[in-house]
Amino acid sequence: MRLFLSLPLLALTAPAAIAAPPKVIADIPVVGSLVQSVMGDLAEVSVLMDDGADPHHYQMRPSDARNLQSAELLVWVGPELTPWLERASSNLGSDTALRLLAIDGTHLRDYGDGPEIHDHAHEDHEGHAHAEHEGEDHEGHDHADHDDHGHDDHADHDHDHDHEDHADESHDHEGHDHSSGTDPHAWLDPLNAQLWLKEIARELAEKDPENAETYRANAAATSERIAELNETLTAQLRPLADKPFVVFHDAYGYFTDHFGLTPAIAVSLGDASDPSAAHLSKVRDQIADSGVTCAFPEYGHSAALVERVIEGSGATIGDELSPAGRGLDGGAELYEAALTNMADTLTNCLK
Repeated sequence: MRLFLSLPLLALTAPAAIAAPPKVIADIPVVGSLVQSVMGDLAEVSVLMDDGADPHHYQMRPSDARNLQSAELLVWVGPELTPWLERASSNLGSDTALRLLAIDGTHLRDYGDGPEIHDHAHEDHEGHAHAEHEGEDHEGHDHADHDDHGHDDHADHDHDHDHEDHADESHDHEGHDHSSGTDPHAWLDPLNAQLWLKEIARELAEKDPENAETYRANAAATSERIAELNETLTAQLRPLADKPFVVFHDAYGYFTDHFGLTPAIAVSLGDASDPSAAHLSKVRDQIADSGVTCAFPEYGHSAALVERVIEGSGATIGDELSPAGRGLDGGAELYEAALTNMADTLTNCLK
């Protein structure tokens, strides 16, 4: 009799509700790749910009706005790269937007001609130290106004450095000058990516505690792969250390600084408008003086400008570089593929 009475009670007991992983949106493919590697198979990360879009000029569509409104987490580089996303990020609230450049410990550099290092109290990430470079000491990157998770509190940040030599060479993207200020292409330093993985995992774990261990394990595994790739690319690029080269625009400083390469000669300081005649003349002089042997166009941009500045120099046009991984297959592996592709493209021409 007792058994008979207990059966209906067991049948009426509802299973414990399982919370779905949070809906996450990333700004650009390389960021989406890092987030996807942390989320694994639990959910698919949505990336705002499609493969052909340029982060500096992107126009948000109504569907993008609707996507953002329903997001539980936005992971983005910051307004230094995508100023058009700042207002939407602010509307989401500080607990919904993770701004990568604002994460404490992120290695930042300024736009400029030299390999300037701006160390934010993290000379060594997991046993890997940045090489020391001579240069000015810039102290304009204070993250004290951000919380421990790098949330965007949208405080004003002054990145106005005086670069008189480039006064006539500014390229403005909706008020953002690419001849000075913070260089936003910080993902090209793999140590930054390793740091960000931990914060992405921390943020996801807070929003989805049931899968916290999975997020942390995935972040650790991806970080280990990036560490191994870092060692491989360091060895691969070491023979190219003293070989100057030309690129389309000033986006490669983190990569050349980290791997000890000669700073690239940028045809355009930004990618919003054509460089001035004075700047092109300066670039030609640099090419002649440095003995450049290779020049690299950039994915999504015409090669004509690069071809024009190397005329008569004897330099070779290499394959396209893609600093944001545009043109590569998406998913969790895209970030590592982007670094590998860049190293291979440089090696194939410069070796």
